[in-house]
Amino acid sequence: MPRTRCYRNGVLTEEDFPLHDVSEHVAEDSAAVWVDLYARDLEGLQLVADELGLHSLAVEAATGGRQRPKLDRYLGHHFLTAYAVHLDVASGQLSTSEIAAFITPAALVTVRNDDFPIDELLSRWDENADLTKHGVGALVHGLLDLIVDGHFDTVQSLDDEIEGLDELLFDDRPHDVEVQRRSFELRKSLVELRRVVLPMREVVNTMMRRDVGLVTEELTPYYQDVYDHVLRVTEWTESLRDLVATILETNLAIQGNRLNVITKKVTGWAAIIAVPTAITGFYGQNLPYPGFGTAAGFATSAALIVGLSTALYIAFRRKDWL
Repeated sequence: MPRTRCYRNGVLTEEDFPLHDVSEHVAEDSAAVWVDLYARDLEGLQLVADELGLHSLAVEAATGGRQRPKLDRYLGHHFLTAYAVHLDVASGQLSTSEIAAFITPAALVTVRNDDFPIDELLSRWDENADLTKHGVGALVHGLLDLIVDGHFDTVQSLDDEIEGLDELLFDDRPHDVEVQRRSFELRKSLVELRRVVLPMREVVNTMMRRDVGLVTEELTPYYQDVYDHVLRVTEWTESLRDLVATILETNLAIQGNRLNVITKKVTGWAAIIAVPTAITGFYGQNLPYPGFGTAAGFATSAALIVGLSTALYIAFRRKDWL
């Protein structure tokens, strides 16, 4: 069911009133109306659009979904699209929840999916009741603050997961497959996060412009704080993308170094084994040689095998080849 609220001078006066009463509440002085609809409620959205005079292109964008985060201007209202995000730490997958908002001088209409944390938004409005006296601008601030805080928490979780990759990377026991798989998952999530975070800088910056008329002087510090969080998330996301790429390159380099060490050790042991092979092969000839057919010849061959193999082993150990 649609959800509605009406604030007068910052005080919540009515809630869950019918959609056809929206225009009456909007017409009242010092009133700020909030309407919440599901994206699949086409009938309710069309009713609200008729009540508030919303542009048909904006209504179509709200129902179509998969819009780029943006703030569009129409005659009499603005149209906002943004995404709330959530990271599944176990799988490394990022889930997004799109929300569209129609912003008029006296009303905020949100169109969302089921998984958007709308109850948390209401809690923020109730906890900051002193801001709601500034009208729709305060309601929009609460919405943006919720979305951007979710971005910030997600990028912080990604940072923690990437730090765990560093520990696996330099562990004594190789974790090549795990590091590669986890790096790919986190890199994919970072790309998706960047896609929804980067445009938010332009969105918030546009809202703060004076010609938009949404942010009052009292609300400017709050929007500036949101903008600062957007910049931090954007820069953090970019740095984490570079870090994941560096981890992948480092993992490949470590694998190459490990392979070189293994090859060096195998070659060293092969050289040591070649000594007794050569000596026993020589003594296995069907030709007379010094000590042929005597115990002294056997002792000589055994001494050569042990002595030369030991000498090679000591020499390779000193060169750190074994």
